Amino acid sequence: MRAVLLTGHGGPEKLVFREDVADPVAGAGDVVVRVGAAGLNNTDIWTREGAYGTQDAPESVNGWRREALSFPLIQGADIAGRIVAVGEGVDAGRIGERVLVDNALYTAEGDGLLDAGIIGSERNGGFAELVAVPAANALAIDSALSDAELASFPTAYVTAERMLRRARLAAGETVLVTGASGGVGTGLVQLAKLRGAWVLAVVGAGKETLVRAVGADAVIVRDAPLREAAERELQGRSLDVVADVVGGASLGELLNLLRPAGRYVVAGAIAGPMVTLDLRTVYLKQLDLLGSTMGDRTDFARLVQAIESGALRPIVSATYPLSELGRAQEDFIRKQFVGKLVVIP
Repeated sequence: MRAVLLTGHGGPEKLVFREDVADPVAGAGDVVVRVGAAGLNNTDIWTREGAYGTQDAPESVNGWRREALSFPLIQGADIAGRIVAVGEGVDAGRIGERVLVDNALYTAEGDGLLDAGIIGSERNGGFAELVAVPAANALAIDSALSDAELASFPTAYVTAERMLRRARLAAGETVLVTGASGGVGTGLVQLAKLRGAWVLAVVGAGKETLVRAVGADAVIVRDAPLREAAERELQGRSLDVVADVVGGASLGELLNLLRPAGRYVVAGAIAGPMVTLDLRTVYLKQLDLLGSTMGDRTDFARLVQAIESGALRPIVSATYPLSELGRAQEDFIRKQFVGKLVVIP
């Protein structure tokens, strides 16, 4: 089959397009999916670069579980397609089924996320014509959306769903979303609105209209003085939750904006993982600081239901052939788009 192999940590030169990669075989409990589309994520970039470090050595080169990866590896966590083969113990009636793949390799039934792996990291993923995944991870989906549109959802929207669930966002509350024009950000905006929240979105200049179109009640530009701009748009509302996928130097301002007993949840650090904060703000305001990664089976099932109901709007900014995955990743890093970038094998 055709596939792109990640041959080691480094730049785009570590991505090698091949047309002679052995087709995957369905092991016991697996299905083989013909990939219709595979979405890009920050995890793809950070995994390629080995940018996750370790707790004791933040600058060390490691995969997302902060341990060494085995190469060559086929990346691609967000997969939509159809089942073409099944392994032992899997109903052959599933062949031909259209599926959306839950990319979390759970360590236990239910949550099991603390030591989970990811398809496209701990086993081969969807930047290929075919991929073998656990049958339980391939969820049947009934939707008129294209494969590219479906592939825009999994990692970003499941991450967003879990963030909001951990932050206990409720109807009538106010949430500030950073990085609101990206995959997780647009997911946060839409899922927060489904919960009945009022959403203040932070975006790069030129992306305001598109983010308003997916449901944001107010939008501020990232380059403006954050606290001043946020307070102007909040118009006296208390800020209950900050959902942050950016990190970096704005952390202190975000915590200052939160009401007493507010909640801050983070699932990304594209503006920088090393931060400084005033602990007095945390304890005097009795804030909740929450970390969130990926999602569990419940989160993914809720996502599939929301897609099938038509409640979510996919935002695919561009698609690329498999042979141009390196260019797609370079475009992803530039962040000059809204929503998601998707590869079509």
